[in-house]
Amino acid sequence: MQNHFDVIVIGGGHAGTEAAWAAAGVLGPEARVAFVTMDPSRIGTMSCNPAIGGLGKGQIVREIDALGGLMGLAADASGIMFKVLNASRGAAVRGPRCQNDKYAYAFEVQRLLSTRPGITVFSGTVSQLLTSSDGAMRGVMLPAGAGVVHPRDVRDEIILPGRPITPVYPQSPESHARCDAPLELQASAVVLTTGTFMRALMHTGERQEEGGRVGEGTAVGISGMLRELGFELGRLKTGTPPRLRRGSIDWDGLDPQAGDERPVPFSDLTSPARFPVLDQITCRITETASETHELIRANLHRAPMYSGSIEAESGPRYCPSIEDKVVRFADRESHHVFLEPESLRTDEIYCNGISTSLPEDVQERVVHSMRGCEHAEIIKWGYAVEYDMVRPHQIDATTMTRPVPGLFLAGQINGTSGYEEAGGQGLLAGLNAARLARCEALCTLGRDQAYIGVMMDDLVTRTPREPYRMFTSRAEHRLLLRSDNADARLTPWGHALGLIEPVRWEAWTRREQQLQVIRMIFAADNERISREARRQDTPLEDIETLCRQDATCPDAPALLERVLTEVRYEGYIERQHRDVARQKREESVSIPDDLDPAGIQGLRNEARDALLRYRPGTLGQAGRIEGITPSDLTLVAIAIKRRSRSD
Repeated sequence: MQNHFDVIVIGGGHAGTEAAWAAAGVLGPEARVAFVTMDPSRIGTMSCNPAIGGLGKGQIVREIDALGGLMGLAADASGIMFKVLNASRGAAVRGPRCQNDKYAYAFEVQRLLSTRPGITVFSGTVSQLLTSSDGAMRGVMLPAGAGVVHPRDVRDEIILPGRPITPVYPQSPESHARCDAPLELQASAVVLTTGTFMRALMHTGERQEEGGRVGEGTAVGISGMLRELGFELGRLKTGTPPRLRRGSIDWDGLDPQAGDERPVPFSDLTSPARFPVLDQITCRITETASETHELIRANLHRAPMYSGSIEAESGPRYCPSIEDKVVRFADRESHHVFLEPESLRTDEIYCNGISTSLPEDVQERVVHSMRGCEHAEIIKWGYAVEYDMVRPHQIDATTMTRPVPGLFLAGQINGTSGYEEAGGQGLLAGLNAARLARCEALCTLGRDQAYIGVMMDDLVTRTPREPYRMFTSRAEHRLLLRSDNADARLTPWGHALGLIEPVRWEAWTRREQQLQVIRMIFAADNERISREARRQDTPLEDIETLCRQDATCPDAPALLERVLTEVRYEGYIERQHRDVARQKREESVSIPDDLDPAGIQGLRNEARDALLRYRPGTLGQAGRIEGITPSDLTLVAIAIKRRSRSD
């Protein structure tokens, strides 16, 4: 068995799959990417809510797709309810979202991975991270019993409602080429994506169980390895709600939540003729009651979140447990709970809104106190999980770690929460790992380029004390970072770096030509179109009619809506471009790696400590670090100028 690879990716979640896909794509037909995961049959698993996208998150999915990633394609192939959130509000804050058949989603991710040459899947855990004498990565060690997993031939398989789904990468021993001795895999670039599995511990009431997900194990040794390499670790927690049996719920009288009549796909490569692929469903809404809240308050001492049995610092503030909601919003008499099917193939219903770590007997009473769920049967209990993470001030915006060159981190190991955030980091990590393997300069995304760039900048300038979640409010240039223009922002950039396949580039070129036709119509000397287009209440159908009266316009409502947004917000967009230009002047001033903050005269101790901890690459990045004031920046700028003159 050959053991030398260009890139090694560890972890089969959303960060790991995007990393392996991107690295193999950039490296081309001769790529050698090792993809190591504990259970290959669980690659691409949606471990919590089987949904993709949302506010801020939907923009990231569109960006992943614009850069040639997997998530948008898999979401479109497995979506069972598509809806644009905030559709009645401005284009900058709209967020595409879909509910997915979680089994179909994992199947599609695995199917796509199996089609990319150069990716070799290994079943096993990492027993050692190997470094060279200069401290850089040189590979990993897998224990005896690890080995290559061969995918099934799924070229002719189609995802259909009611049809059983078998994993593409089976876990059965006969599918593995196992090694009787420890196996060393060599590579100068390693991407670590441990998710919630690093020294993971699950809690349901007083009961504790090792593992980052029900039915799976924990990666105990990696935490120790990282500490030995000099990394500072933290500990976070998250949770998941109980799942109910569909047939045990009284659906009559529960308010429906339907998807869009004209659903919009995530991927630019999704064929309208085959979208949506699966039957679309309707979710329902119920709610907690005062009885529910009294029950929870009476049992807070039995919830690990409050009993002290969880050592993690904090949980996700923007996706709190029902215990947190009851305590933090004591004046609320009820909270909405969305009942969302997890699959078209099973009876599992996800209770979105009551993530919990309460004991099983309390969970049962909580569920039965909700309207329509009086006799509901719980088929999976909710639980909290605590896990180790690496303080992300130890990576830079490329995702590569500072202490160990060649080691890249992506996903929840960096303190983030969510499939989308993980996928965006994974794609960037895979891209840069491949570029490092080819001895090419590493890449970053700016805050004005992508939500992925906003996220990476936030992570390296502010250590998260709770799982980081993306929102549109985090982006100061969100009018430029709309979900509808992700391809214009990123596909040419990705094409230049080798991420974009020919079929996607051809589709993008055709779409740009269509957009130029529409823009020419709006820019023409036609006051009637200009006046109507700028009215907020003008129906899209009217604009289509106006365009067709003046030129042959393609039948593409989405493209018309996009140009209409550009026209309506023209002044604001120009202002944001000016702001970006000003900020780029600050970003262009690099801070030398060997500039010692302790030697900058007059700099406050707090500023010195912050600069030493985060090691910002530019003055602009330094200005976003907690504890740095404008006067501190002035002193740093002076020190940089003096240094350049002396050089």
